[in-house]
Amino acid sequence: MTDAVQYLKMNGLGNDFVVLDARQKPLKLSHDQVRWIADREQGIGCDQLIVLEYSPLDGVDVFMRIYNAEGGEVDACGNATRCVGYLVAEELGKKAVTIHTNAGLLNAELNGDVVSVDMGTPRLEWDQIPLAEEFEDTTGIELQIGPIDAPVLHTPSVVNVGNPHAIFWVKDLDAHDLERFGPMLEHHPMFPERANISLAQVLDRDHIKIRVWERGAGLTQACGTAACAVAVAAVRKDLTDREVTISLPGGDLQLEWRASDHHIIMTGPYELDGEGTLPAELFEESAA
Repeated sequence: MTDAVQYLKMNGLGNDFVVLDARQKPLKLSHDQVRWIADREQGIGCDQLIVLEYSPLDGVDVFMRIYNAEGGEVDACGNATRCVGYLVAEELGKKAVTIHTNAGLLNAELNGDVVSVDMGTPRLEWDQIPLAEEFEDTTGIELQIGPIDAPVLHTPSVVNVGNPHAIFWVKDLDAHDLERFGPMLEHHPMFPERANISLAQVLDRDHIKIRVWERGAGLTQACGTAACAVAVAAVRKDLTDREVTISLPGGDLQLEWRASDHHIIMTGPYELDGEGTLPAELFEESAA
């Protein structure tokens, strides 16, 4: 008989997660099981499903496995890292913890109602993002949608912060229907691993407003790695300084792309929304 599985529901600026703890008992999930949990009508509902696992690495507090709502596994999620950083720090009675992800080791520091995460260094070369074509300058690649002489969106900056991001710079976020263009751009042949698509409007040297279509999740209230990617791309284009506020529909994140070591430091809130139990029958197939 398969046991029921406890879960926590959390969010970072409205980007919401179901968190499962598989450190004591391993938990293998199929695409269908992930999709059921993430479904907002029949399941629990979330943008990403997070599974906490044991990490064999010395000095590492937890391994964080990340699934998008469509069922596929991804390597990074900045908002989830803040939430997990809070959970593990509270559990261990520590101020700072190290989280192992498929994108590498991330250090998170708890400071009251916010968590700062060292997201590491961005990948900027065309084959690291990756792109289907070689581009020497990734601050703006040749890609557009709409008429050749009057494109709707064009010349995105591309950055990899654990996953691929394409940033289109616009004068007015509200003038563009990201829900319409997002799916097409996510699956554009230029991005062999698909991409997270952001629209970014620079408000000042220290403030950018963005909206994000997340690969495998769609429109979300916030995307931490997108905020990191936008901050890096803006500095590379000399649109902002290295410390910048990124405003998303769900709220603000503070970003710094440090000049000393090129690490990205992301600071923002976390919220624990509640807890519950997933039905045991959901896991009977994977336990068989």
